[in-house]
Amino acid sequence: MADRGAKRETFWGYRREDGTVGVRNHLVVVPSVICANTVAQRIADLIPGAVALPHPHGCAQVGDDVLLTEKVLAGAAANPNVGAALIVGLGCETCQATQVAELAMARAPGRPMESFYIQDAGGSLKAIARGVELGKDLMAGIATLRREPVPLSELIVATQGSGLDETSVRASDPTVGAAADRVVEAGGTVLLSQTSQLLEAESALTGRAAGPDVAERLRALFSGAAREAEHARRKGDDPTGTALDHDALYGLRRVATAGASEPDGSPLTPEASRSCAARSGSHPLAGVLGFADRPRGRGVYLMDAPAQETVAVSAMVAGGAQICLCTTGRGSPLGNALSPVIKVCGNATTLERMADNVDFSTLAVMAGETSARSLGAGLFDRLLDVCDGQLTNAELIGHQEFAIHRIGPTV
Repeated sequence: MADRGAKRETFWGYRREDGTVGVRNHLVVVPSVICANTVAQRIADLIPGAVALPHPHGCAQVGDDVLLTEKVLAGAAANPNVGAALIVGLGCETCQATQVAELAMARAPGRPMESFYIQDAGGSLKAIARGVELGKDLMAGIATLRREPVPLSELIVATQGSGLDETSVRASDPTVGAAADRVVEAGGTVLLSQTSQLLEAESALTGRAAGPDVAERLRALFSGAAREAEHARRKGDDPTGTALDHDALYGLRRVATAGASEPDGSPLTPEASRSCAARSGSHPLAGVLGFADRPRGRGVYLMDAPAQETVAVSAMVAGGAQICLCTTGRGSPLGNALSPVIKVCGNATTLERMADNVDFSTLAVMAGETSARSLGAGLFDRLLDVCDGQLTNAELIGHQEFAIHRIGPTV
């Protein structure tokens, strides 16, 4: 643990051949299709330290949906926390393992990567044996990698919220925002998502735009999200059938605000929406990203992703985030398969009932004993400790959630 009397300028990370830096050194086994989930999981189970990314997609997907699945899986395999990746397909699916591997290698040149198909291997048992053989070779290649000091400017930090309540608004979100400011001031990058939960904060966010082009993209983003929310209210269901003009990601349609509310069921208030935005701190918004896009510069970026936290965190991780700060009022066990999630909570009841799932308390802010900005300095220190290798509670328990957004129908 670093000396708290000195200003941190580095963290201990794994330098990758493509120039990115990881805070973990995973071998990830990625099924390109639901049919390969069991094989991928068994391969990971048989290789100590490997992780799998099971998901329900990849089969009979067409158009934008298959492109999205390919993009997210490739982004996950190319995340800086991944030292090597093994992509496993069945063989007849629309989301092909070789295509995912090619996309991943384009995003992370030089990353050790292998792919194969269960049908070519001769069935599940032979595929597991083949995967373990390939995986062990990949693991041997990354096991010798050692951490080295790297500048804080290499960090991409995701920010997220789950189970919003009054303590999120008053304490946890502002504390995460204070830590996010420190990341940006050190030259790093912060990601904000959950577009639909930010609708009431449009003016606050456009006011932080780094330039008129960013402000215009924000207005277009929120205009589309508002139309979807209105469609959802009129139809009373998920608006995934709407045809809206989105830039960024193959015409991606977001889940609208239907269901986003305060604990008492009332609609999401402007104050609560601004609190969600506050997780990203106070620095200018450098740009707007499509779902799972990687930021091309440093600073604060808004990624267009739905409110559902597992999907939003997975999108930011596929976009390169090495670590996530997640606030929760009513409690959440959320983790991520590739990037550590630091859970921040200021609800006394939740802290008592779900202590296993919380890493950082903001009760002192709720009690008026300190400010969110002061406590944010302590959260920033915790963030760097986790970057250096300290495990989060979600990692210790084994929470490895991962989810991909859906756009349209299958065939």
